[in-house]
Amino acid sequence: MIWLLWRSLRDAVIMNISYFDVAANVPEGIEPDAAVVIDVLRATTTIAWALNNGAEAIQTFADLNELRQSASQWPESKALLLGERGGQTIPGFDLGNSPIAVKPELVAGKRLFMSTTNGTRSLHRVRNVSILYTLALPNRKAVGERLLNDKPDQLWIVGSGWEGSYSLEDSLAAGALASFLFEQAKDSVDEVNDELIAALALWNVWQADLEGCLRKASHGKRLAGLGNHDADFRCCAELDRLNVVPKQVELGVLCSG
Repeated sequence: MIWLLWRSLRDAVIMNISYFDVAANVPEGIEPDAAVVIDVLRATTTIAWALNNGAEAIQTFADLNELRQSASQWPESKALLLGERGGQTIPGFDLGNSPIAVKPELVAGKRLFMSTTNGTRSLHRVRNVSILYTLALPNRKAVGERLLNDKPDQLWIVGSGWEGSYSLEDSLAAGALASFLFEQAKDSVDEVNDELIAALALWNVWQADLEGCLRKASHGKRLAGLGNHDADFRCCAELDRLNVVPKQVELGVLCSG
């Protein structure tokens, strides 16, 4: 009888969800039970595909000097440098920040040392949270199911934006995740802040045209201006394609959890 009562109380726990559109808006001095970082165009999409395609891990860095120093201590045959600044591949790096570039024949069994303009900054900001995942549209369902299993009391969804400013595509994905959680456990989920409610509204408007939303976003227009990224747009807009859940297993290191 006590066991049944405990189980009933456990299952009734409310997951309180907050959304912060950029790392700078994340509160100081407190930590949630779990955090999810989003950078749809394109860091977290690339992370999901790299792990799906067999990468041993993704090690993320905000600082390029730290990245190079850490990579130099890894066997050269087992390491790849991956990153961008302003949407362009960093000179001297093996790969840029494209989900279609992390092919199995390139990344399988290797550690990717990664730094991007926006996404790795958000990861760094919440690096001390005990449960930390990354999310993109292709692995939305997989991450959502993991969170429903984890049952965190406090969940922070953190967007990456563009150089400190709001991004449409990250809020779209935040709304996609929140919508999934509400659909699956509506009586056990609650919105904490207005930003999450706005993200849900955005999802309701654009859920039938995800690629259209990515292209409409200012960062999408910026990316299109750099060249033909049609394949990237299609890849980043695929919903629930992957079962991979990137999880931080040590500070800055993401593996398929």
